[in-house]
Amino acid sequence: MSTPALTTAPQAIDPTFENVWDEIVWRGLVHVSTDQEALRALLAGAPVTYYCGFDPTAPSLHLGHLVQLLLLRRLQLAGHKPLGLVGGSTGLIGDPRPTAERTLNTRETVAEWVDRLRGQVERYLSFEGENAARMVNNLDWTAPLSAIDFLREIGKHYRVGTMLKKDAVAARLNSDAGISYTEFSYQILQGLDFLELYRQYDCVLQTGGSDQWGNLTSGTDLIHRVEGVSVHAIGTPLITNSDGTKFGKSEGNAIWIDAELTSPYAFYQFWLSTADADVIERLKVFTFLTRAEIEEYAELVATEPFRRAAQKRLALEVVATVHGVEATAAVIAASEALFGQGDLTALDAATLRTALDELPHATVAAGTPVVDALVATGLVSSLSEARRAIAQGGVSLDGERVEDDTAIVQGTLPGGVSVLRRGKKTLAGVFLG
Repeated sequence: MSTPALTTAPQAIDPTFENVWDEIVWRGLVHVSTDQEALRALLAGAPVTYYCGFDPTAPSLHLGHLVQLLLLRRLQLAGHKPLGLVGGSTGLIGDPRPTAERTLNTRETVAEWVDRLRGQVERYLSFEGENAARMVNNLDWTAPLSAIDFLREIGKHYRVGTMLKKDAVAARLNSDAGISYTEFSYQILQGLDFLELYRQYDCVLQTGGSDQWGNLTSGTDLIHRVEGVSVHAIGTPLITNSDGTKFGKSEGNAIWIDAELTSPYAFYQFWLSTADADVIERLKVFTFLTRAEIEEYAELVATEPFRRAAQKRLALEVVATVHGVEATAAVIAASEALFGQGDLTALDAATLRTALDELPHATVAAGTPVVDALVATGLVSSLSEARRAIAQGGVSLDGERVEDDTAIVQGTLPGGVSVLRRGKKTLAGVFLG
């Protein structure tokens, strides 16, 4: 299947801002930081090395990590030098969660996830030019370090009273679960990372989520004590919806950037369903649209919200960034065809299958009557209701109206599947098996 050409925003710094610091502040990416005036001057000056760490506590990064990946890229576009750290050692420990101890994964699992996450991070950075990115693994400097050396050279710079005040630690101490010495020590390991990167690469800035602020400042404090210099940290806001719900969660499931865990079609639908109250802030954080372009979409949200122009652009931009233009074109075509604005028979079989997986669906035998398939997919509750819906002209199969209740499902769409529709917007997938 040939897919239509899509136009996406080029990855670039908006020239209407005096420097990249002003732009990331406007985009709402700075929730907390070290000295803001010093940071503004730092990022406006000669290229500096900065980093963000990603722990392999799952086989994929998710939407919260995407904020960091795009911030890494924005700073690189401004001429600075990124280090992408995947935590082969910190992933064996895991940062403290607010409520309960993490289950420790095996070394083999963590090593596998390190490789997966490294590949994901690399897609967002450029490894060419004077400010080429570099990938690092903190296992390289922690594995050779003995417990005695760790305590003598690093641990002696930490005060337990200060460590107890960190938000994540304090939350756990006040919970029934308490906190193990293993997770209590996580902040020391992250501080060691910043110190090592400062020594090896002259790294002077770390970015991360604001919920990691205690871990970020662990590094800035350690470097100040050991090296006598001031380095910096930026904590990005935790993205939440305007109604206060946690962003990127649906019925307890994270939205992953790995296509095997969250399909590009489901990813596209997630962004397309963004509320009007949230969409402009999402455009600022997750796209490279300019300030002027985003202001135009803000006007459209205010005057013509029914067109959902901002949501469509948001979905296009983010899915293209994460999954590529070709996959994005395929899921847009599938979305439009499923909802009556395109040719179902022209869709890519794999994309159609993953799209139907996100809908109510059922597997039936070839030759199954449509009335039975309607019940099996849950579009109706009984055979009599199915027959009434068909008699009223409210049922279609593979884009064609079903005229009588003796029709059968044949799986005529690419991949041998069928699409049932009841009314204008209620869809279900039918797989033959």
